[in-house]
Amino acid sequence: MRGRTRRPVGSITRGTTGHNRLRRADRWIAAAYGGLLRSASRPLVVDLGFGASHVTTTELYLRLRAIRPDVEVLGIEIDPERVAAATPHARPGLSFAVGGFELLPAARPPLVVRAFNVLRQYGEAESATAWGLLRSRIAADGVIVEGTCSEVGHRAAWVGLDASGPRTLTLSTRFTGFDRPSDLAERLPKALIHRNVPGEPVYDLFQDLDRAWAVCSPYAAYGVRQRWAATVETLARAWPVLTRPPLGGRARWRLGELTLPWAAVAPGFPQAGARRAG
Repeated sequence: MRGRTRRPVGSITRGTTGHNRLRRADRWIAAAYGGLLRSASRPLVVDLGFGASHVTTTELYLRLRAIRPDVEVLGIEIDPERVAAATPHARPGLSFAVGGFELLPAARPPLVVRAFNVLRQYGEAESATAWGLLRSRIAADGVIVEGTCSEVGHRAAWVGLDASGPRTLTLSTRFTGFDRPSDLAERLPKALIHRNVPGEPVYDLFQDLDRAWAVCSPYAAYGVRQRWAATVETLARAWPVLTRPPLGGRARWRLGELTLPWAAVAPGFPQAGARRAG
């Protein structure tokens, strides 16, 4: 029918959000893609599914403007009421619009898309479809950061994707946010959360991470930060943990992070050399 408005692709989420909930992901985006943002012409960043408050979109805007002063950030939400509530907080370079996974409100293909706590309510197949749709809408050299985090952001996990597919998995935690590393499994993205069972690579990853944590218990005398860094270094002897900047190395590990290639944890496809020896 002519003149009919097309409904955005997706479903309304709970919308839970709060100050600094996505700080860990924002910090990683700045480190991982800062060079990409600096070198691009008119970079556009989309925050997909920003929730019931503008706050995390505004924080992303402020953090990325520190490395690229003219970056544009667009917050997209499927719920018009949430967009209406966020719009008074718009400013030059920061705007809000109604939309879904198809990213239709974007004036041009975005260079970076952040999508957090959006796909958790979907099935695994639906999540894969959403990935495909997002990948088809980003810039040729664009990237997507899709993941989930706890209510206060102390546990998080996300996948880095580009137009060719998923590239990395990152785990990130506050040092007071867990008893053992496998506690982070509850925040795995939808593509992996149901795969944390025997026989799947991501299950083996958490088993080995917990073993390394136990082996490195003597480092607890120097603090949890030192123990975590030693744990990741130990894990890297058997798993392809990224060990060089910008995504790897002790500087990242001391922030409570570790990043691996997606191939190491891809569901149902264990990679040679990715599992613990012996």
